[in-house]
Amino acid sequence: MTNFDRLLAKPLFLCSFRSFFLAAALYGVAPLLVWLGFLAAGTGLPDVPGGPIVWHAHELMFGFGLAAVAGFVLTAVPEFTVTAAFGRRMTFALLLCWVAARAAFWLSGVLGGAGTVLAALLNSGFMAAIVVLVAPRLWRDPERRHLSFLWGLAAMWLVVSGYHADVLRGLYPMRWVLAGVGVMMVLIVVAMSRVSMRIVNDALDAERLRREAEHGDVGERPRLPGEEDDELPAYRARPPRRNLAVFGIAAYTLAEFALPGSPIAGWVALAAAAAVLNLLNDWHVGRALLTRWAFLLYAVYWLMALGYGAIGLSLLGVAVAPSAGLHLLTVGAMGLSIFGVLCIAGRTHSGYELDTRPWVPVAALAIGVGALARAAAGLPGMPVAGLQAASVVAWTLGFGLVAIFLGTVFLRPRPDAGTGCEEVMEEAA
Repeated sequence: MTNFDRLLAKPLFLCSFRSFFLAAALYGVAPLLVWLGFLAAGTGLPDVPGGPIVWHAHELMFGFGLAAVAGFVLTAVPEFTVTAAFGRRMTFALLLCWVAARAAFWLSGVLGGAGTVLAALLNSGFMAAIVVLVAPRLWRDPERRHLSFLWGLAAMWLVVSGYHADVLRGLYPMRWVLAGVGVMMVLIVVAMSRVSMRIVNDALDAERLRREAEHGDVGERPRLPGEEDDELPAYRARPPRRNLAVFGIAAYTLAEFALPGSPIAGWVALAAAAAVLNLLNDWHVGRALLTRWAFLLYAVYWLMALGYGAIGLSLLGVAVAPSAGLHLLTVGAMGLSIFGVLCIAGRTHSGYELDTRPWVPVAALAIGVGALARAAAGLPGMPVAGLQAASVVAWTLGFGLVAIFLGTVFLRPRPDAGTGCEEVMEEAA
């Protein structure tokens, strides 16, 4: 066995999500520490076309964000389509491409035109590879139930390619990063509809057991005087509300791309916020919603709705900086949803039960505080520099805890009877 084969045999490459989720956790910390140094002490940043803000936005969206997306879809698509997992060599090649893309982008200013071209090829090529790998499986699925992933990934490929096309033409590329935020929100809605079905129904099952333990099975005894019929139905992520939210987000993304800063985009942003709030009606299942994992996912949609609401108000003339809403979407909705996926899918598909330790709510709260602090920096009269620094510190605390507590999970063998990427299994007798 060669050294390369020994490397691939390590648990980190057992499933695609392990290496990419670890990369996302680590990359949720490292560039933000560099950004904090820039904000607090004026330390230098990589010299990339577009300047510091473009570097920061690009790496948050297309570095950190797409590492998490890759880990999720490369594991979820084989499960959804009942096909074989992607191999270790494929995972390694994609991870190498992602790392090389990060290095090329950081060095693009130093390397000049050649570096810009290399960064474009690697970043666009990474997304192209993801689309090419999952497209046949999603398309050949007899019921084609998960094609929404394919359209979302193809849109992200277009956005990444458009960004680098603008850079190569000497144009300011931020419009494509903003479009990428919209595509990411759509992918979050699509992915969370799958994850939430299990999490919320598990919480409902636990609530039913709690009620039976306290009061007995209502269905097997006469109902007590004054006792209401509060039987808990199964939770369903209903397509009409989900599709309306996706449509609203897509409509705003296109409106802002075509008419940046216009009142029309502002009204559409408010419509997107309303559509996301409407989606939350599926979640109102009573006490079960207040459990750790269900409430975490519920909070993602609130941050998303608040983000589009703040953007809409800003574009309509209210004294709120557009960055307030934008960071509720990126730091808040994206950050918290990725945190949830790493904690839920990352652990269960590694053979572990969901984590009940205190670090989870501490990290989730830190990410939420980071989002609110960064949004508050866009309000009139607020201490902008202090709130921005506090936001970065809170975010890095949250994902630093992820790197510490989940990193060891991704680096270790499964502790259960599973041998691949399946969810936690009972130990073999």
